[in-house]
Amino acid sequence: MNPDSPPQLRIALADDQALVRAGLKALLESTGNVRVACEAADGEALLGMLVDHVVDVVVSDIRMPLLDGFGMLRRLRAQGSDLPVLLLTTFDEADLLLEAAQSGAQGFLLKDASPEDLTEAIARLAHGQTLLQPVATDGVRERYRYHAADAPAELFNEREIEILRLLAGGYSNKEIGRSLFLAEGTVKNYVSGILEKLDTRDRTRAVLKAITLHII
Repeated sequence: MNPDSPPQLRIALADDQALVRAGLKALLESTGNVRVACEAADGEALLGMLVDHVVDVVVSDIRMPLLDGFGMLRRLRAQGSDLPVLLLTTFDEADLLLEAAQSGAQGFLLKDASPEDLTEAIARLAHGQTLLQPVATDGVRERYRYHAADAPAELFNEREIEILRLLAGGYSNKEIGRSLFLAEGTVKNYVSGILEKLDTRDRTRAVLKAITLHII
């Protein structure tokens, strides 16, 4: 490897289909930028492996036996871990994207994403960004369609967009405050302003509307 190239990103990989897992591993490691540090066939086994392996990003299928991707993610967050998680699925269903955001995922991609999309998503998550938008967004946009009249009356500033992205990651006001060095009350005021601009009553709908309007 070129000594000037960035260090390899270490990932934990979970998928119940051995052939899919092997294919993903071969694809990712062929780029030279990613190394699969551990792999598992279900969320329960993956959680056990994370005790002994240091990784930068978790890449996990959603539908797996024993403990699925959502269950694994919720357990991880309940343990206090903020390890970035990229969820993969073959199903283009709007509810999956919404549940990914609610569960605390930083990334969500369909399995038919290009290799470039997948490696870029892993790199983005490793550097603190989010990617909660499937490659094919038609299903989301058809079900949650917003017209020009629904566009925010006011533009969002940089701080509000930062907070929206953290809301999309499932973080609480307290966690957002810690991340951005803001008082919890200040974050609450920002969130109230965001909900008002988006004309929504709750955080989940605000995140979904922000995604469909390309605000985040």
